[in-house]
Formats: sequence, C-alpha cells, structure tokens
Amino acid sequence: MAVNLLLGLQWGDEGKGKIVDVLTSNYDIVARFQGGPNAGHTLIFDGQKHVLHTIPSGIFHKNAMNLIGNGVVIDPVIFKKELDNLEKFNLDIKSKLLISRKAHLILPTHRLLDAASETSKGKAKIGSTLKGIGPTYMDKTGRNGMRVGDLELENWKEKYYALTEKHLRMLEFFKVEIEYDLPELEKEFFGAIDVLKQLPFIDSEEYLNNAIRNKKTILAEGAQGSLLDIDFGTYPFVTSSNTTAAGACTGLGVAPNKIGEVIGIFKAYTTRVGSGPFPTELFDEDGATMGKVGQEFGATTGRPRRCGWLDLVALKYAVQISGVTQLIMMKGDVLSGFSKLKVCTSYNYQGTEISHLPYNIEEHNVAPIYTEFKGWKQDLTGMTNATSLPKELNDYIKFIEDFTEVPIKIVSVGPDRKQTILR
Repeated sequence: MAVNLLLGLQWGDEGKGKIVDVLTSNYDIVARFQGGPNAGHTLIFDGQKHVLHTIPSGIFHKNAMNLIGNGVVIDPVIFKKELDNLEKFNLDIKSKLLISRKAHLILPTHRLLDAASETSKGKAKIGSTLKGIGPTYMDKTGRNGMRVGDLELENWKEKYYALTEKHLRMLEFFKVEIEYDLPELEKEFFGAIDVLKQLPFIDSEEYLNNAIRNKKTILAEGAQGSLLDIDFGTYPFVTSSNTTAAGACTGLGVAPNKIGEVIGIFKAYTTRVGSGPFPTELFDEDGATMGKVGQEFGATTGRPRRCGWLDLVALKYAVQISGVTQLIMMKGDVLSGFSKLKVCTSYNYQGTEISHLPYNIEEHNVAPIYTEFKGWKQDLTGMTNATSLPKELNDYIKFIEDFTEVPIKIVSVGPDRKQTILR
C-alpha cells in the first residue's frame, strides 16, 4: 500500500486544508511532513470555520489517525492554543493525534531571533511570519536543536537553558531593539510543554512503515507551497523546509518507492503573501476583485494576499519537480464574472521568450506572456456536478490539463467541503 501526497503547487494558501478534510474519509492516517505554525489550513463545514496550524487536517474525522511527522517544527504555545480551540468539539485528541519524537521544538528565543533578523534587514525583508520557523530549522541543520523526544529526558531543561543562552548572545549580533519579557514567555512555554507531554510521542518512521506493511491507507499533508521550497522556490523569499514531494520522504521516513499518487493543488488564479517576485501580479481592478471575492487574507497572519493571473509556467515547473499525477483546482468560483481571463504561458526573459522557470524571475528579468480566454458569468457555488459547469470554464480546465499534461480530478467551487466537484 502506497503513501499518497497532497502538495500545494503555488506560493501556499492553495486550500490544502479543505481538500485534506474532503479526502480524509478515504484514509486511515493523515500525516503532516514539514513546516511549522506559519502554515494555516482553513476548513469550513457545518457552517463553522476552523483554522489549524500544526495539527493535520484530518483531525475532525473519527476514524482517522493524525501524525505530526519528524519534518515539522512545533511551537508548544501555538499548539496548545490549537488544542484549546478544539476542546468544544469533544474530539478524542489523545487517541487520534501522534507526535514524532524527532520533530523539532520552537523555543521562545527562536521567535525573538526571527524578529531581530527580519528587523535588521530593513527594506530587504523576506516577509517572515515571525513564528521562529527559520531559526528553528537553522538549529536543526546546525545540530543544536531541541526535539520532542528530548522532553522525555530528565535533564531536558538543561538543554533548553543552554540553547536559550546561546540565542540571547546571538540577539546582540543584530544590533536592533527587540522588546520582550523572557520570564513571561518561558512561563507560557513551560505550561504548553506540560500539555504537549500529555500526547503520545512515537518513533513515527517505524509507525508509518508498519502501517504500510499492514496495508493502511496514508495521506501525507504538505504545508506552504512548492514555490516556497527551500531548494526549488523563489529563494530567498521561501520557507525553511522542502515543500515538494521529496520533503515527504525525509519528513516522514518513507522511501521514494512507497509514494503512490502525488496530488497537486492550485488556485484558478495565483496569490502570494509577503515579499518576493510574482510575474503575474495585478495592481488593477481585476486583482482587487480577486482579493475581495476570494477573501484573500492569510489564515495565520491575516495579511492581505497579492493576487494575479494563473502562471502556467510556474505551475508546470511545480508539477515536474514533484511528479504530480493528478491536479485539484481551487477557487474556480472566484473567477465568475470576469469578461476575459488570462493565463501566463511563457516569459519574456531578458528579451527572449522561454517556457520554463528560470533562476531569477524578478520583474526586471521576466515579463509574462499571456493567452486570453473568454470568461463566464454563472455563479458556480451551488453547482454539484461537472456537467453543470460552464463551457468557458471547461475550456479553461482543458487548456490547463493539456499544458501541464496532468488531469484535473477535482474542482472546488466554494470554501465548504460540500462545494467540491469530482471530475
């Protein structure tokens, strides 16, 4: 039995949380494999909105186990708040949620380092969410980090204080003023650690490989998007982990030959939060309409998202890097009412037309070349099957399928789990 992957193919915010929620009934285990609480997965059902940051999006399904894998970095304080928000739903969290001992912990001083680093950059800020993600991954690769399994050791606080002391010395390097009350931060942190320790810590790679041998169905849930991958994204405006398919192998301890379907999610248009290049970004009324109708605000930060036309060059690149086998198109309903639509099908790169994503896509190097489509006026939000979709939308879908050479299996026409059309 193979592990199926669910990946975002743009700059994040594609709607992965909703789709994991929709698909979870087909799986025994849902596993998060990378990223931290800078990811906000939004789920809407039964008239309620839920935002998860670290906990896998299958948590609302009674029969699914949920695993936070070794590739994830966990902020105990944010994690506790997530658990607090779930209390009213009477979920059996302690029997449904497992945590890898190899997952790294975000300390209060990681957040301070993140803030100091970003402040010191001035106008060159990368748009960090200031959640301490980058510094935590730096400690991980620098072999200094604290892991969940350390909490089972009697002397774990000694390791904590040693690392915190190092971070405080590092803060002096940035020469910026950061206001903080460390004793108060630590009080909250240690209280959250007590809550975290009430959940099962496991050797997750052994658990998952046993599950594979026992024919369990597993869905690996990614966070952020492919264009934010630390290696293949628009560096340095990226996240600190591998958001592509390869990240699932290292973030869960699953071998490449155990990967089955690679399901890629993209919006019918493109958005981006924070800084960084964005070739198809719109600064006109069309972009404003996308943002307003699509309610494009970050689930974690609340920041408005930049909006633009669909970039098929970037999408095909993401498909190629991860070996995507099927696509899911989100927010098709947001494009209803546009008289014409555009999709970027190539770039003018320093005077030459190219059809691949180059090393540098800053606006002084790259200009999008568009193909235009006729829009549609029909409201899609009440539609329940593929035969009712407008011809213009079906033409749009077919063009994307032909361009990427991958079928679109699901079209989302609204935020609720019921507003999901299978093709």
